[in-house]
Amino acid sequence: MSISRNTLPLCAIVSLALLLPSRTVAQETARAPAAAQPPVPYASVSELNGILDQVKQTAQSMQADLGKARIDRWKTDSSTKRQTQANVESIQRNLQSALPDTISQLSNSPEDLLASFKLYRNLDALYDVFGSVVESAGAFGSKDEFQSLSNDMNGLENARRTFAERMQKLTAAKEEELTRLRTEVKTLQAAVPPPPPKKIIVDDTEPPKKPAVKKKPKPATPPTGTTPPASTPQKK
Repeated sequence: MSISRNTLPLCAIVSLALLLPSRTVAQETARAPAAAQPPVPYASVSELNGILDQVKQTAQSMQADLGKARIDRWKTDSSTKRQTQANVESIQRNLQSALPDTISQLSNSPEDLLASFKLYRNLDALYDVFGSVVESAGAFGSKDEFQSLSNDMNGLENARRTFAERMQKLTAAKEEELTRLRTEVKTLQAAVPPPPPKKIIVDDTEPPKKPAVKKKPKPATPPTGTTPPASTPQKK
């Protein structure tokens, strides 16, 4: 197993912290009614239970070994000790809160892809942060500390890889089921007779023409600038 010797990026710690559910959200989730789920095959449930048991055992071992680590005695500077201790505290909070919650959600819906992805993301975040602690233990801690934490790292890596393989198979099965349902819908649509064509009536008779309206002639007006002739006075 090879672990990068670079300092753990802050985004990994933030992603691990974000996986901790708030108390309000957890309470609302507990009060929400459970949605009806289709029956899950026994083989799928059995496979998931085996993986979750492995995750639980690894998490318990990680908590115990992290509690035994004497980071204050490591042969390194105080800044590295503080950073490692902060990582350990983040891991412990996740193991005590976020991880059990995601495991419980997936246990209630064994083939739920959203719950599966949430657990995998949690395991992935734990793997990144815990790997930094194991690396620091190998560089600055005792051999016993490094050995026990390395064993935990191997267990976490195996659980993450096994769960990733299950997610891949589950996603492929869901995609196959979706394709089958689409095919059935198309078959049913093809079996339904099309509606009769609509009759279009074309009226090609010409409407009667309206009689032309004659315009009245306008009275003639004298040209501009001329004056009417003066009247001749009559003789008495």
